[in-house]
Amino acid sequence: MKILDIIRSRRSVRKYTGEPVQDITINEILEAARWAPSGLNNQPWRFVVIKDDSFKKKISELTHYSSIVAGSNFLIAVFYNQPAGYNRDKDLMSIGASIQNMLLYAHEAGIGSVWLGEILKNKDKINALLGIDGSNEFLAIAAFGFPGEEGVSERKKMSELILKVI
Repeated sequence: MKILDIIRSRRSVRKYTGEPVQDITINEILEAARWAPSGLNNQPWRFVVIKDDSFKKKISELTHYSSIVAGSNFLIAVFYNQPAGYNRDKDLMSIGASIQNMLLYAHEAGIGSVWLGEILKNKDKINALLGIDGSNEFLAIAAFGFPGEEGVSERKKMSELILKVI
């Protein structure tokens, strides 16, 4: 597929078949994240891959979207490694790019995914549960698995998004 086709066809998938995703595919998803752009090439992202059902269950109890988390094949928790950072705003944009790279690669590989943010209300509990020190700030969790549904989405008209052309 061409990249614009991948971007246009990717949707958030919240239900999964239960079929296991191979470790090589998980590693490729992480490789896509690793190659995101970052200021000064500081690569301030850090990841925790969660495949263990008991950990997924514990994490699911910390979010309104518990069925998505518990029903996923695996999760990737995303952290901001503050010692690697140089400008928080820029670093957070870079981490967003790394998450987007994961979602796009997963889609191209036939894996469904969804980026969850509501769980941020429990960021300290996530760090404690996963045994991650405070120098790594929890920013997001993404759920992955073979799609058990087709996601749907609409986009605003371009005229609603462009403030000005100069």
